[in-house]
Amino acid sequence: MENQVNQGPKWYTIREAAEYLSIGEPTLYRWMRDGKLTFRKIGDSTRFLKEDLDAFVQVFPSSKDVDQVKEICQVCHHDKLIDGHFRTTGLNYFRPSKTKFWSLKGSDISSTAKMCARCGAIMLFGDLKKLQALTDAKEKEEMAIEPSKEN
Repeated sequence: MENQVNQGPKWYTIREAAEYLSIGEPTLYRWMRDGKLTFRKIGDSTRFLKEDLDAFVQVFPSSKDVDQVKEICQVCHHDKLIDGHFRTTGLNYFRPSKTKFWSLKGSDISSTAKMCARCGAIMLFGDLKKLQALTDAKEKEEMAIEPSKEN
């Protein structure tokens, strides 16, 4: 029977972290000095966790990947999100700021929620179809009003 030692987290040195991120060490030092990158001090040694390095990398998805963005935590980039509801003492809705409150069409846009299984961040996603319908209706309304202003 093998002795299995519980291995802790993988610690990266400054050199290893710079190699992992494919940057130079001076850039890493600048990011540390500017407070942009999380690092740990262990005695006199500076160390990084892989999670801290991965969280620093920003992802800018293309419009074709928008559905995939909803499946990745925006805080820690973990890919396990739990569907659920975000509740308060009342219902929460998004209302576009330039929507007329007296419109016959309700302008409140409902949202769905997902929680990251790793860090607990909650992400809210609005109903894009309703937003598009409200936006399209508003644009049509503006087009109908503009010619009358010229007269």
